[in-house]
Amino acid sequence: MSTEKELAPQTGLLQQSRRFLDEHSELKWIEGFVFDINGVPRGKWLPAASAEKLLKGGLQMPRSAVSLDIWGRDIENSPLVFASGDSDGVCIPVSPICLAPWHREATAQLHMQLHEADGSPLYADPRTQLQRVVEKLKALGYTAVCATELEFYLLREEVDHLERPRPVSDNDADLVPSTDVYDLSELDAQRHFFADVRAACVEQGIPADSILSECAPGQFEINLLHSADAVQVADQTLLFKRLLKGVARSHGLRVSTMAKPFGGQAGNGMHVHLSLVDSRGKNVFDDGSERGSDLLRHAVAGMLASANDAMAFFAPHSNSYRRFQESSHAPLNLCWGYDNRTTTLRVPASQPEARRIEHRIAGADTNPYLVLAAILAAVCHGLEHKLEPPEAVEGDAYQVESEQLINTWSGALDRFARSALWKEYLDPRFVELFLLLKHQELAEIGARVTDVEYQSYLHRV
Repeated sequence: MSTEKELAPQTGLLQQSRRFLDEHSELKWIEGFVFDINGVPRGKWLPAASAEKLLKGGLQMPRSAVSLDIWGRDIENSPLVFASGDSDGVCIPVSPICLAPWHREATAQLHMQLHEADGSPLYADPRTQLQRVVEKLKALGYTAVCATELEFYLLREEVDHLERPRPVSDNDADLVPSTDVYDLSELDAQRHFFADVRAACVEQGIPADSILSECAPGQFEINLLHSADAVQVADQTLLFKRLLKGVARSHGLRVSTMAKPFGGQAGNGMHVHLSLVDSRGKNVFDDGSERGSDLLRHAVAGMLASANDAMAFFAPHSNSYRRFQESSHAPLNLCWGYDNRTTTLRVPASQPEARRIEHRIAGADTNPYLVLAAILAAVCHGLEHKLEPPEAVEGDAYQVESEQLINTWSGALDRFARSALWKEYLDPRFVELFLLLKHQELAEIGARVTDVEYQSYLHRV
């Protein structure tokens, strides 16, 4: 085991956490957790008296805890399980202790990252992989400025007679009063929920910005403010997803960031806005024009060239691929455009100094660490090779003839396994572990006979 000094988090985080503990003597519990490869929080509840132990790296968990499948099972043949004795790693805080105000008892949370027992980075923790790519971008002389836009459904706790989820309503109707995009009445109907979301964001230092109603009953979007720390952006996005679900439970509701919870309604996306700044803090996508700089086009070209290599990150689950439908505002082909929401990559209208790229592929069901790692690796690839994109698309991109995004889970995993990009930007051990995990999930889903198959075929064929 490393010394306490080696395992302790940075001084500022410790000071903030200790100030918080001094101000909240009423605390009963502290949740210490990490996020696994699927973005699921894994951890423990400990008495508040254990806070100092947690802050000093005293929480241990199996190294395999960050590579469980979506059902919480070990990966068969994982090098982190029986082959290595399923040994422990150590959890090191990465965010200050803060309140989790949706709990009935006074409870705080401590977001952590799983390391090897000696305090060195654990390759299996997805946060480690994003940190790795951020360093590669930094070596080129650039820092990514990112922001995420998260779509989600607010659902009733009870389900219908077929056990399907039901969107929220401000009355006893099956649907909310209006399904109009940007309709303020939908926000008004859930004003108490969103007020508590705002208050929880303040408690946890999550920079929530605008809130809007989206394209379907009970669907909303909340945007987070941009930051020049891509790892922090991913941290905040995952913590925000957890916050949404916690606040919803306290209101007798549910939040889902499943990519496509309703077949006939809009899916949930997670758009990423990205620009690059140099060592002087200048946006290098800005050349003073609406077109943007050569570096912007190299970044666009890198993202397009590697989009299918990364589909396993952008669409990591069986349900993810239901989101990609024509005229659904989810992209289908590899193209880009200026202020065009039908394209895969969009350069929004803005002042030149705010020139950026909006990446529109990822679903809200993704792990932001892996999504941002894939996007930044693609940017590095485009910049290093000075790639050039095709012509920007004007009009309906769904009608453009271009390479299509991979639209099957198995196809995405096959392409991911063959990609040379990940050998350069990710730890090869993580690539192997990710494929083992996803093939295990694919096999489980593939073995299940669905209710629609029984209804369609049992007595008819």
